[in-house]
Amino acid sequence: MSNKNTVIGENGIYDARTLGTPKMILLGLQHMFAMFGATILVPMLTGLDVSTTLLFAGLGTLLFHFITKGKVPAFLGSSFAFLGGYAAIAPMTDEAGNAIANAHLLPYACFGVACAGLLYLVLAALIKVFGTSKVMSFFPPIVTGPIIIAIGLTLSQSAIDNCSKDWLIAVVAIALVIISNIWGKGMIKIVPIIIGVIGSYVLAAVMGRVDFTPVAEAKWIGIPIHWENTAFSVIADGDVSLLITAIITIMPIALATMVEHIGDISAISSTVGKNYIKEPGLHRTLIGDGLATIMASLFGAPANTTYGENTGVLSLTKVFDPVVIRIAAVFAVLFSFSPKVAALIGCMPTATCGGVSLVLYGMISAVGVRNIVETQVDFSKTRNVIIAALILVLSIGINYSAAGAISFPIGNLTISLSGLAVGALTGIILNAVLPGKDYKFDEEKPDTTGVDFAVRNKEKNKK
Repeated sequence: MSNKNTVIGENGIYDARTLGTPKMILLGLQHMFAMFGATILVPMLTGLDVSTTLLFAGLGTLLFHFITKGKVPAFLGSSFAFLGGYAAIAPMTDEAGNAIANAHLLPYACFGVACAGLLYLVLAALIKVFGTSKVMSFFPPIVTGPIIIAIGLTLSQSAIDNCSKDWLIAVVAIALVIISNIWGKGMIKIVPIIIGVIGSYVLAAVMGRVDFTPVAEAKWIGIPIHWENTAFSVIADGDVSLLITAIITIMPIALATMVEHIGDISAISSTVGKNYIKEPGLHRTLIGDGLATIMASLFGAPANTTYGENTGVLSLTKVFDPVVIRIAAVFAVLFSFSPKVAALIGCMPTATCGGVSLVLYGMISAVGVRNIVETQVDFSKTRNVIIAALILVLSIGINYSAAGAISFPIGNLTISLSGLAVGALTGIILNAVLPGKDYKFDEEKPDTTGVDFAVRNKEKNKK
């Protein structure tokens, strides 16, 4: 680009290299805000430490970027997929819904999650040995597309629940995001999330709907790691039977999260228009995600996962430079050492998080639709209709059922699989056994892989 002041690259995509340091920092803050609500929600639901969670979300993201050669613009935040595992080993409430003190059992659950992270390394090794094409034959667009759609739709309930806490604040957040992105100019157009967050947060504060007591009580500086909360505290001198139980109960969840990982990398590839499954390679992204999860879990933080919220931000802003994500990771690490700053962000109205999440979760599902449309999945074939239908119905239906999961006993243990896990596994199995497969992963032609979905311009389509 000849004009050094421009921020628009080819195809209307923003070139972060021309934005300058102040704008890059602001973009990094936006990504941090996008992940913050969901990331700290997991420790709130499980009893894990918020500051530890922030620290290892940041460190896990930086580790992921190192493993993937700094090429993939992905942020790793807290995974919701393992909530059932934490609840099974260290429930926060009894059957009557009364709060109980089981914090001493959380390190056992964390050890189980760390072992689940090892399965990522196993799958990465299989890809390295047998090749990406062999593994990806089990994950064609007819499987990954509906899974991506289901990821957004299953998250939608939490967005609506959060919005319902204060619809006025939520609508303001949504409106600011939309107005900034559609009618904004220059920098306004590429930071809609941070504008929506700050605008609705300020409005809530002015209206007296924010309690800043936790901010006043919090310390400025604090250590985010606590030995008694780490898995190391029980590995050497813990209950062996409980460690084994945690492994057996939690490790199977990785089968679903690995499929989610492939879906997320496909979504990021779709959004950016680059085939990250080919380069730096799916084996590298799996290793990065797996190692980040192992590291976080061992030190008492939730499992990490590539975050759809930040993929939504990429889609909205068109700034795809991974440096922006690494800036967000550094902010997360810095804030983890300041309980007061973490408390300030933690006081963010629930409805603000809900409004922003409502937009971002919708963006995730929309990317899944693009996956199916632009790879020209043939829905005149009954097999494809059946696969897509069962993935969507099982993923969404089970998620919204009374139990929220399918449970089955194995000996004295009860294994629970989320709707997304059941839907994903069903789709993978059906695609493998039903006749009529016509998908072939081709690394040299990204437009046939299901991961390169750059919108073609009208002139090109006419040719």
